[in-house]
Amino acid sequence: MTGRPFHHGNLRAVLLDEAVAVLRESGVDGLSLRDLARRAGVSHGAPRSHFVDRQALLDALAASGFERLTAAVRRALGGSGADLAARFRAVAHAYVDFAIDDAALMELMFQAKAGGGVGPAGESAATLFTVLDGAMGPRPDDAVDEASRTAFKMLFAATMQGIAALVASRRIARADADGLIDAATEMMLASDLRTRAVTAG
Repeated sequence: MTGRPFHHGNLRAVLLDEAVAVLRESGVDGLSLRDLARRAGVSHGAPRSHFVDRQALLDALAASGFERLTAAVRRALGGSGADLAARFRAVAHAYVDFAIDDAALMELMFQAKAGGGVGPAGESAATLFTVLDGAMGPRPDDAVDEASRTAFKMLFAATMQGIAALVASRRIARADADGLIDAATEMMLASDLRTRAVTAG
């Protein structure tokens, strides 16, 4: 029991915070509603007023994970100035930091998205990719190559998650990831794919 104080209106938030802590400690297999109730100091049935079952908890975790990642990306965009390369690097570093610190949550998030992309998790993922779209630079008009734009965003996500995975598996040191992030973003911004993604077809 954590002894963390809560009131009637924020038990759901406390349970989600505790669930993130469990993910960091023991991964998704360690999650159970009963254990979360114990950690939050409530009766074992109390979490079911917010999550009808374990899957509902996992879905809520995925949605909140996308919301947290989106907030981190927005903070990075807000503090990086007007230069596109600087903004894009800032977003990339924020993305990788999140993926390293919450690797199990990141895996859960994209499993939920791959499972159909509907519901709160799908909506939160769509918001994230809308923000990433903005990080690519302004659209010159509504006739940009949408397929290239989508491919660019997916390449960005895959590359950054790959770098994070190298750190999480201890194949590279976290400090070494910075150089890879900068090199990857430089290559992506200079690519023909990025040009097609922001140019009318």
